[in-house]
Amino acid sequence: MLEGKAKVEETDMPVKMQMQAMRVASQSLDLFDVFDCTSIAAHIKKEFDESYGSGWQCVVGTNFGCFFTHSKGTFIYFHLGTLNFLIFKGATTL
Repeated sequence: MLEGKAKVEETDMPVKMQMQAMRVASQSLDLFDVFDCTSIAAHIKKEFDESYGSGWQCVVGTNFGCFFTHSKGTFIYFHLGTLNFLIFKGATTL
């Protein structure tokens, strides 16, 4: 388990939510092969949807670019082991 070894690069999440993101990511690495990024991301998304309501997005991998709009207070980007994790809740537009 890699819990406690994550390095946050950027976030606007409350600290309690950040801790949950890193804890769930660490648990995911115990459940799935490190190369199965899709299953890791799906597990994290499911946990966040259950905890904080639907609309969460999760990207996991070693090399990716992105551009998105997120709801305030719902974004975190961090490294854990060899993987990068991006978790956010999509913003609604009217």
